[in-house]
Amino acid sequence: MEYNPQEIEKKWQNYWLENNSFEPSDDTKKDKKYILSMFPYPSGRIHMGHVRNYCLGDAFARFFRKSNFNVLHPIGWDSFGMPAENAAIKHKLHPKKWTYENIDYMRKELHGLGLSFSKNREFATSDELYTRWEQEFIIKMFEEGLLYKKSTTVNWCPHDLTVLANEQLEEGCCWRCGTPVEQKEMPGYYVAITKFAQELLDDLKDLEGSWPSQVLTMQENWIGRSEGLEFSFELTKDARYKLNKNFASFDVFTTRPDTIYGVSYTALSPEHPIVKYLLENELLDENKLNKIKAMQKVSERDRATMPKEGVSLELDVLHPLTGKTIPVWVANFVLVSYGSGAVMAVPAHDQRDFEFAQEYDLPIEQVIVGKEGVISNMREAYTEPGTLINSEGFTNLDNKKAQKAIIYHFEQNSFGTKKINYKLRDWGVSRQRYWGAPIPFIHCDSCGLVPEKIENLPVALPEDVEITGEGNPLDNHPTWKHTTCPKCGKPALRETDTLDTFVQSSWYFLRYATNNKKWNSVGISKEDSDYWMDVDQYIGGIEHAILHLLYSRFFTKALNKLGYTNSKEPFKKLLTQGMVLKDGAKMSKSKGNVVDPDKIVEKYGADTARLFMLFAAPPTKELDWNDSAVDGAFKFIKRFTAKVEMAEGISIEDINSIDHDSLSKEEKETRKKVYEALQKSNEVFSKTYAFNTLIAASMEALNALNTQDNKTVWAEGYYILTNILEPIIPHLCWELSNELFELKNFNNDIKVKEEVFVSDTIPIAITINGKKRAEIEVAPNASKEEVLAIAKEASSKWIDGKEIIKEIVVPNKLVNLVIKG
Repeated sequence: MEYNPQEIEKKWQNYWLENNSFEPSDDTKKDKKYILSMFPYPSGRIHMGHVRNYCLGDAFARFFRKSNFNVLHPIGWDSFGMPAENAAIKHKLHPKKWTYENIDYMRKELHGLGLSFSKNREFATSDELYTRWEQEFIIKMFEEGLLYKKSTTVNWCPHDLTVLANEQLEEGCCWRCGTPVEQKEMPGYYVAITKFAQELLDDLKDLEGSWPSQVLTMQENWIGRSEGLEFSFELTKDARYKLNKNFASFDVFTTRPDTIYGVSYTALSPEHPIVKYLLENELLDENKLNKIKAMQKVSERDRATMPKEGVSLELDVLHPLTGKTIPVWVANFVLVSYGSGAVMAVPAHDQRDFEFAQEYDLPIEQVIVGKEGVISNMREAYTEPGTLINSEGFTNLDNKKAQKAIIYHFEQNSFGTKKINYKLRDWGVSRQRYWGAPIPFIHCDSCGLVPEKIENLPVALPEDVEITGEGNPLDNHPTWKHTTCPKCGKPALRETDTLDTFVQSSWYFLRYATNNKKWNSVGISKEDSDYWMDVDQYIGGIEHAILHLLYSRFFTKALNKLGYTNSKEPFKKLLTQGMVLKDGAKMSKSKGNVVDPDKIVEKYGADTARLFMLFAAPPTKELDWNDSAVDGAFKFIKRFTAKVEMAEGISIEDINSIDHDSLSKEEKETRKKVYEALQKSNEVFSKTYAFNTLIAASMEALNALNTQDNKTVWAEGYYILTNILEPIIPHLCWELSNELFELKNFNNDIKVKEEVFVSDTIPIAITINGKKRAEIEVAPNASKEEVLAIAKEASSKWIDGKEIIKEIVVPNKLVNLVIKG
C-alpha cells in the first residue's frame, strides 16, 4: 500500500464529521470519561504547544472510546482579553471581528489534526449566552457575600489609564506602552477566595497521587497557611499626640512568638493607615515624605527583589511584655496585603529584618542560641532551632515549646490571640477595559450598588466603540452606561469595569458538562454535572499550576455552595505538559524559531505531526523540535503501511484461533512483541502517560513482524497495532482497520494472551570455576541430568581432558562446573 496522508486524512476527517463520531451519548448509565485540555486563546494560529496539548488529550479520549466509555472531549475558546484590544489598535479591527475570525481559522487547523472534539459543545467565552450565565453567578456570589467592592492599591498606568496585573509589569513599567506604573488607590470588585483558604488547602490531600507533587506544593505555598500570634503595639503618649490621638496602637502578626524578646524595631508598610495619615497631614519633613511616596509607586512584586529601604517615622511603641520603647519605621519589604501591614522586627533571627537593621544601624539582640552559644558580630540572622536567652521567665526553654508557652501567656493575660493567617489574598476581578464580560451592577445615587435583574441578563457589550488604548471605552461611550436603577427606577449608571478573563476559565468545564440542548435554560445543569464531573483527565501547561488551577478549584467550591453543582473539585487527574523548544529555546516569533504546524501537516500529514509530538519526549518533559526526528516519524508510518497486504484475507476468526504451540520460534517472538506493545498501551494510559514508550514498543513489534512471513501472525499484529496506535495516528489506523477488519477491532476490548509470554526454553548460564563461559537454552521441565549434559557439551573447549571435581546446578538459572587444574 502506498501511503498518501492528504487523501487518507481528508477522507476520515469528513467521515467523523458526517457521522458525529465524537459526540458524547445521552446514556448516563454508561461509564464515563471526561477528558479536557486547557482551551486556547484565539490568537490567530495554533502553535506547537497547542498541538502537543491537544494530541495528548485526544489520545486519552480515543483510548477510552475504544474501551467502551462514554467520552466527553470538548473544545472551546478563551476569547475575552487584552490581546484583542491590542490587535484592534494595531489592525484597526473591532475586537469581536478579530476574535471570531481567528476562531474560524483555528477551528479549521484543529480539525486538520484529526482531533476528536465534540462539535456540539463548542463555545467561546465571549458568546453572550456564556456571559449571561456568568453574570448570574456573579450576582449570586455578591448576594452570598462571596463578591464585594472595596478600594485598594493597584498598579495604574497613567498613559493607558488602566489597572495592570502584576504579570503585566516589565521592570516597573506598563508592558504595553512602557510608561512607569504608579500605585493608586481605586475601588474594585473582589472575590472572597480567602473564605475557602482552609478548604482549598485541606482538599489538596485528595489530589495526592493524581496531581504532580510539585503542583500540589505550589498550590500549598500560594495559599500559605501560617499559625502564630496576633497582638497590638501600644503607641507611646508622645506618639499618640503626634498623630493627634487618631491612633492608639497597631496590630502585628508573627509566626515566631519565641523571638518576641528580640524585637528592636517595628516596621509598617508604605500604605499603612498611620503612614497615610502622616503623609496626608505632612507630619514628616519633606525628604522623608518624598521617600515614602517613592516607595508607594513601586509594586509589591518589585519591592521583594529591591534593596531594603526605610524611613524612621519618629514614633515609638511599647513592647507588650517588657514595656521598653521601640522605634517605628516604614519599610519597603512590609506588604499591606499580608496580615495587618505591620511587623515586629527581630533582626537577630530574621534575615530580612537583619539586613534592614544593618542598613540603618538598628540594634540586633540575640534571644535564641544553638550549641555555639551567643554569636558575636553576627553576619547573618540565626534561624536554626535553639534555646531562649534574655527572655525573662521563658529563658532556657526550647524555642518550639516557647512558641506555645508565649502564645498561652498572651491569651491568658488578654495581650493577644493565637491566629491562623494565609498568604492568599482575595482575588481582584475588575478590569478597566472593553473586551471582557461586563460586571452586572448598577450605581444608583439612592440605592447604592445594585445588581441587574436576572431577567435582564446578559448585560451585553456595545459594538459601536473605538479602541484607542487610552481609558476604558465603556466609560467613554456616550449612552451605554446610562440606565435606570432596577430597584427604584431612577436614572443610574452601569458599572463600566469588566471581569478578569480568569473568571471565564474558572468554570468553563462545568459549562461543557451541560448538554448543549439545555444551554438556553441553564448555565450549569446539576443533573449533567452529577454524571460528568469531575474531569477525569485534565491536560495543560505547568505555567498554569497556580492561578488557573486555584481559581478553578475555588469556583467549583463556590458554585457548589450556591447549589449549581455537587462537585467540590474540578479535576481528578492532572497532566502538566512540558514546553516545546527549538534549538533549546522556547518557540517565539521574536526569536525566529517558530515551526508552523500547518506546514508540517501539509508536508507529512497530521498523523506524522501527532506521532512526533508524542514520541519525541515524555509528555511532562520539554520537547526539543528536531526536523530529522519528524522525518523519522514519517518513515515509520510508511513502513507500517508497506506490507499491509501480508494481513489481507485473514479473518478475525483466523486470528482468534492461532495455535501458539505450533508456531516457529520467530513467530512466537513476534507475537510476544505485539502483546508487549498491548501491555504497554494499558500501562501508559492508566499509569505512566509515557506515550514515547508505547510508540517504541510498537516499533519493536513492527520490526518483529518483518522477521517472519506468517500471514495470520501479520494480521494479528495489525489487529492489535492499529488498535493501540489509533489514539496516536488515527487516520491511518482507521484506514487500515477499515480495509482489514471493517473497524471491528476498534469495538473490542482486546485482552493480553498470557500464552505468548510462556517460553519454550529457559536461558541457563554456564560458569567454569565461577567464571561465565557460555549460555544454553533448556526446556523448563528438563531434568538435572539433561541440563548437565547440554552444559558439558556447550563448554567442552574448557573442560575436555580436565577432571570435574564438582557439579553445581541452580534450577532455571545456573550450572557451575568446578575443574581441577
